[in-house]
Amino acid sequence: MKLFCLTCLLYVGFSLLSSAAAVDRKPNLIFILCDDLAQGDLGCYGQKLIQTPHLDRMAAEGTMFPQLYSGTSVCAPSRSCLMTGLHTGHCPIRANREIKPEGQKPLPAGTVTVAQVLKGAGYATACTGKWGMGMFDTSGSPLKMGFDHFFG
Repeated sequence: MKLFCLTCLLYVGFSLLSSAAAVDRKPNLIFILCDDLAQGDLGCYGQKLIQTPHLDRMAAEGTMFPQLYSGTSVCAPSRSCLMTGLHTGHCPIRANREIKPEGQKPLPAGTVTVAQVLKGAGYATACTGKWGMGMFDTSGSPLKMGFDHFFG
């Protein structure tokens, strides 16, 4: 009987610990940004000809935002609005300005990005693909803008 009571007590204790840990666990965030992809190009938004089963499944299991708009009409400023949360008129990147020999105008030092905010909340951050807001040797490098890892 003592062994049974001890087993029950341990079970209840571990259950409480695991449920407390589950409450403290942060959700994973995955944001997919596609240049030149219209809302109607995905099955989850009604596309019938092009099959997008994996994205459709992610949409079904996650959150969809059917009434959003892009920060601007071109690449770098739109990504800059997304990363900073700033309106186009206040965002430091307002055009696709190429910097020779390679790259685009960088985000200035001191710019606060969503990646920095997430890092401050305890998240690990990574970005893959097109960045276009500063090369590695500039103030706008993704590794200086809150991302732990970058591949692109």
